[in-house]
This record gives sequence, C-alpha cells and structure tokens, in this order.
Amino acid sequence: MNWKLILGLSLFGLVMGTGTVFVISSDIEALCWLAIFIVCAYLIAEDAPGKPFLHGLFLGLVNSVWVTGAHILFFSRYLTNHPREAAMTSSMPLPDSPRLMMGLVGPIVGLISGVIIGLFALVAAKLLKPRAPGL
Repeated sequence: MNWKLILGLSLFGLVMGTGTVFVISSDIEALCWLAIFIVCAYLIAEDAPGKPFLHGLFLGLVNSVWVTGAHILFFSRYLTNHPREAAMTSSMPLPDSPRLMMGLVGPIVGLISGVIIGLFALVAAKLLKPRAPGL
C-alpha cells in the first residue's frame, strides 16, 4: 500500500470537509466529490503499486476522518449553512446527540465513498497503460 499517496490524496477530504462548512453548498457538493473521485482514481491508477481498489477504499475511509472531524468541530456553522442537513438531525436516531450521530455515520459514508473511489481506480487502472520502468 502506498500510504503516502493515500494521505496526500486525503487532503482533498480536508479541503472538502472545511469547504462544506464555510463555502460549498449542498447543491454543488456532489459534483465536487465526483471530480475529486475521478482525479483520485486517475492518480491511484498512475502511482499505486497495485491494488487500486484497496487504495481507493482506504482513501475513502481517511477522507471520512477529515470530513467528519471538520463537521463535528464546526458543527454549529455547518448546520447554519446546511438547513436540510440540520432538519435531518432531528429525525435521525440520537436526535439529542447529533455530533455523536455524525461520528457514527461518517465512517459508513467513508466506506461507501471508498468503494466508489476504489471501483473508479480499478477501472482507471484497466484503461491506463502501465508505465515503462524508469519513466
């Protein structure tokens, strides 16, 4: 596993985690993530020494740490800028502990997004020609 690559690519998760708190609205968040997933899949296919699916899976999990951490840390500001998500917190389990709920749901979202990134990376690895050694 190329952990340097995974940690480096996870900085997209840090940017998105803080960006969704302060700047990025729910309306464009999915498009931003799609673009990030495609870029990450390409970079994993180019730079990972094999196992592109696992690299994507672990990337999704590390991303979830950044995103969940930012959303919990800046919880009030996040809910202020995301009224739909704020409304959902009252209808979810643990309505009196929305931060705890975020902490429990975050890794699940990370796992799902990791599977998606992993599948994208697997496809990208199949489509890209392997680089010749020393290039």
